[in-house]
Amino acid sequence: MKYFFFFLFFLPQILQAKVVLIDPGHGGEESGAVGHLDAKKTRKIFEKDLSLRLAKKVKDELSKSTSTYLTRSFDRAVSLQERADLADMVKADLFLSIHFNSSTNAKSHGFELYYLDNNSNVAANKVERSENLNLKGEELIVNQILVDLVVQQTVHHSKELARLVHEKVKPVIKINKIDDRGIKPGLFYVLALSKRPGLLVEVGFVSNAEELKKVNQDKFMDGMAKAIAQGVMAFINKTK
Repeated sequence: MKYFFFFLFFLPQILQAKVVLIDPGHGGEESGAVGHLDAKKTRKIFEKDLSLRLAKKVKDELSKSTSTYLTRSFDRAVSLQERADLADMVKADLFLSIHFNSSTNAKSHGFELYYLDNNSNVAANKVERSENLNLKGEELIVNQILVDLVVQQTVHHSKELARLVHEKVKPVIKINKIDDRGIKPGLFYVLALSKRPGLLVEVGFVSNAEELKKVNQDKFMDGMAKAIAQGVMAFINKTK
């Protein structure tokens, strides 16, 4: 009988559990942005590796409180459609895509958060073009009609998720002297295909040598991972 009451005690928590799918950007031959750890540019560092490092840390933090999965746990290529299919497979409630930014201007710097929505911002359009590269086959079928439908279904929750994550992240970027570029709408196919409330995080610019040194540190990664996880959990607890 005691086991029955034990089960009843935990049942509400089980029913309210949310599933989060974390998507480390790029992978395999698609390295993403490329930075250099030395002035002679002999020591390269790739966005795909940074995003995986951070994604694993975010997963470790979130796994303490909710079910969490990765779209990839090692360096391999994963198509946008595969990422979306995995979201369906694990029945994800939230989709979180981790990226690091890049620019032809080596002085560009800062942290950005994107949620799926239409926009007319020139800077956001540049990020969209960068992250939507290498679409092929069925991925090209994702048209404006589908995007609009997904936006209608997810934008309210995605904006609130962005607000809460941004709130937790602000102290981390402030203490590390990283510019806060804020929350922005963007048309990212990885978010549209996932068909779930979600965010695309651009943690910092690997093309900026000074900023790359900051974001590459484990201490920064640990702080950022905890902050992102706290923001996600704040959203989950608020929307139960």
